[in-house]
Amino acid sequence: MAGLLDELTRSLEAFYLDMLGHADRYVLLTISEFGRRAYENASAGLDHGHGNAMFVMGHRVNGGQVYADWPGLSEDDLDNGDLDITTDYRDIVGEVLQEVLAVTNLAAVFPGYTPVFRGVTS
Repeated sequence: MAGLLDELTRSLEAFYLDMLGHADRYVLLTISEFGRRAYENASAGLDHGHGNAMFVMGHRVNGGQVYADWPGLSEDDLDNGDLDITTDYRDIVGEVLQEVLAVTNLAAVFPGYTPVFRGVTS
């Protein structure tokens, strides 16, 4: 995983440097299609689970911080051994769509869901 994260961060850095002249015109979002469980399995790995992270990058982002409601890692804080979901990815994506790309009809993008903005964009 360390090698893959190194590749991801180098790619994000290269994109950022290539786009410096246009930094006010984009917001980059990354998220994995699955998360990981809180504790190692028998083979010293992590099974698929809820735990995940989204990276948001761009000049229109209130960066340099973590936006999360951290529940903790005690058994009482976990959801059947998994990190509890505290932030719906649609909140972040919806905020970027509306505040940066001026999408006015988020109901068409997320039918039946109303995003809760977290203050990620400026």
